[in-house]
Amino acid sequence: MAEANDRRGLLLQNLEDAGCDEETVQKCMAMAEKDDAGGLLRLLSCHKKVLLQMVHTKQKEIDCLDYLIYNIEKLGGNLK
Repeated sequence: MAEANDRRGLLLQNLEDAGCDEETVQKCMAMAEKDDAGGLLRLLSCHKKVLLQMVHTKQKEIDCLDYLIYNIEKLGGNLK
């Protein structure tokens, strides 16, 4: 765990915790070194959009399973 006064370490830890891949981490760290907050925010927003799309996709899969479970239960478990 990074110390509270170790901004670079905190950023790195947070990027890893956010599920950023190695390429994204490297790009973010480079932008932070250049003090490019605008570029860093754009890159983080893109990563957030990717994660949200994954959440939405998984939610659709869960909804399909819920529908299937509902229908099986409605049939009393009789699949024939």
